[in-house]
Amino acid sequence: MSNATVARLYDTYEAAAAVVRDLETAGVPAEDISIIANNAADRATTIKHGNEAAPGAEIGAGVGALAGGGVGVLAGLGMLAIPGVGPVVAAGWLVALAVGAAGGAAAGGLLGGLVGSGISKEHAEVYAEGVRRGGTLVSARVPAEQEGRIASIMARNAVDPGARRLEYTTAGWTGYDPDRPI
Repeated sequence: MSNATVARLYDTYEAAAAVVRDLETAGVPAEDISIIANNAADRATTIKHGNEAAPGAEIGAGVGALAGGGVGVLAGLGMLAIPGVGPVVAAGWLVALAVGAAGGAAAGGLLGGLVGSGISKEHAEVYAEGVRRGGTLVSARVPAEQEGRIASIMARNAVDPGARRLEYTTAGWTGYDPDRPI
């Protein structure tokens, strides 16, 4: 059975957290969901020390439950820095790829993790830039035969990557650059 990766960008953490809860309700295991949120640290309600979301990464104090997070992926959020994106609140399988990709992939960081998991480079650039600019990315690994159903769930309140790319390029953006100052 082959797997697919579905990823979507959200302008608000709240919209992304609602989608994560919907995915868990739809039966997607927490270990197959990732969330990476920029500027969400102020929503922390509890602090825990240590987080294994990205083994080997430098992670400070982790954030416990955020904005109504429960026992699923939202409860495992931790603070870390992703090269090219900066400090984020994140949890899940994509975090390990994004931090690990920075060590050796030419594209590096979040972009490398997304492309490596099957997201098109065009969409991955918009997603990485969107997180850099304060958005929240949700991704899910699912069996290929469930991709359409999961994509439908994740489409609610998601950013259209084509429209967002046009918005960025109209403002002078030429593409995601992990070395650009944050």
